[in-house]
Amino acid sequence: MAHNVTTPTVRGLMAEFAARTGLDPPHTRPRRYLWTDAYAVCNYLELSRRTGNGVYRDLALRLVDQVHHTLGRHREDDSRTGWISGLPEEEGEAHPTRGGLRIGKPLPERRLGEPFDERLEWDRDGQYYHYLTKWMHALNRVSRATGDPAYTRWAVELAQAAHAAFTDTLPSGGRRMYWKMSIDLARPLVPAMGQHDPLDGFVTYSELNASAGGIDLSIEIADMAGICRGGSLVTDDPLGIGGLLYDAGRIAHLAGQVRSMSDDLLASVLDAALAGLAAFAGGGTLRYPADYRLAFREFGLSIGLSGARALAERVRENPDLSRRADALMQYAPLADEIERFWMDPENRKAGTWTGNPEINTVMLATSLAPGEFLAV
Repeated sequence: MAHNVTTPTVRGLMAEFAARTGLDPPHTRPRRYLWTDAYAVCNYLELSRRTGNGVYRDLALRLVDQVHHTLGRHREDDSRTGWISGLPEEEGEAHPTRGGLRIGKPLPERRLGEPFDERLEWDRDGQYYHYLTKWMHALNRVSRATGDPAYTRWAVELAQAAHAAFTDTLPSGGRRMYWKMSIDLARPLVPAMGQHDPLDGFVTYSELNASAGGIDLSIEIADMAGICRGGSLVTDDPLGIGGLLYDAGRIAHLAGQVRSMSDDLLASVLDAALAGLAAFAGGGTLRYPADYRLAFREFGLSIGLSGARALAERVRENPDLSRRADALMQYAPLADEIERFWMDPENRKAGTWTGNPEINTVMLATSLAPGEFLAV
């Protein structure tokens, strides 16, 4: 979609999101959700860059502040109060990410000793590692846009807190990760390991290390590299495939700056993405009606595919990687297909859209204008 057409559309989508969640006009009790807000910060920075209008940069900064003061603190229905890090007020203001950040789910986290209920757990609060890495990236982009190193420092402090809490040593001596932790990061709520969390952490830490200037995450990076080894990355989930493409773009960008970003790693990530794309495209789910599709998961794929051309240019000098990137380009039209489908107002009447309005709206905006989110 042409730049001059998409910008007004993205402005409208982000204005709708701001009003709906209490960002603009500001609400005393805004509704914050970490995953959606990370994409939204990048969208406002992209609108600021495209339009030259400082109001969008201000919205990005205001959103960061709301997230830290909402999701960095205990819930209103919790007996605990203050910063989830346990830091005193003034120190917590200076280090708002040191205790991680809550997801922002509607229900309180599962209490100690309370039986596990898989259905309920999806609506319970806590901390998700892959949400925290998205917020690290968003904070780093704010530092790049403003020239203020505090945001990247907060991202690094979040990386250190998350890594210490979400990783663990097995009885065999091997290392693993947890999928979901408690609000205070004291206990795992879902002990399974997210398929792409180690890769996501490895790439995000490397991105921060290249930006931070004097702050060293090399121990965490090496630990994540070890956890990554031997695990399968292949998935047919469109959001998961999109995440692999997002990581591939960052790996290609960082390859000249970060020693651990090898061609072999990029090749394995691209191979997994291509296998997933073949399965997803062959499954025919894009022919289903809106009621049987989840827009935000499809937008994950369309956002990832938006970076395919830039990725292909970066690896042009390497024949093996270039061949993979060319194969990837065959799937690039899927991004337009996904966007066209969900731009249709009739399809946005489906319960799958209206049941998740904020995440769908924001990720559609990112898909239409992905530049800042995909940047490193």
